[in-house]
Amino acid sequence: MDVAFFDLDGTLLDGDTDVLWGDVLTEHGVFDPETTAAFQRDYASGDLDAEDFVARFLSPIAEHGHEACLPWLNELLQEHVFPSFRPQAIERLNWHRESGHELVLATATNEFLTSPIAKHLHIPNLLASPAESAGGVYTGKPGGPACFRAEKLRYATSWLESSGRSWGDVNAYFYSDSIHDLPLLEAVQHPVAVAPDEALASLAAERGWEVLAR
Repeated sequence: MDVAFFDLDGTLLDGDTDVLWGDVLTEHGVFDPETTAAFQRDYASGDLDAEDFVARFLSPIAEHGHEACLPWLNELLQEHVFPSFRPQAIERLNWHRESGHELVLATATNEFLTSPIAKHLHIPNLLASPAESAGGVYTGKPGGPACFRAEKLRYATSWLESSGRSWGDVNAYFYSDSIHDLPLLEAVQHPVAVAPDEALASLAAERGWEVLAR
């Protein structure tokens, strides 16, 4: 069985969902501009606590309620996310789909933001930072460890094991832009760097990994 894992931010998407979400919330007065700018600097530098990051971008649900956040989510998706997918990455996603490969979206961004993106892209399997829910409604609190770095590999491994498989049972691809995804990139047979950051670009060249959207 062939399985293709795709990172979202910077890979399928030419941009970052959390950063775009922060921009939308700032425009609506939910986040203050100084705090948003500080989070964006931390994200760009890699100097971030993934758990705090997830909690921060779920916090509007806790403060304003699930229903109140849905129009902002729709604005994020329709005006910022859906128009900004990378053509080369989408072409590769479609190739895997047409080849009958199993598709998985594996992202550190929380599931409240990414569930509709996976649905829009017709990706049936989502591994994202969990968001707590009660009665089918998100509470605005994290629901588990962030799907980031080594935890992303752990989530992917658990997903395989849930269907009685291991890494030795699948022919796996993983597409990512970030050196933070190195644990999962090293676990698959076909690591692919997509518009990679400097550290990943260097490693991909050293190891002869495929590079898309340079």
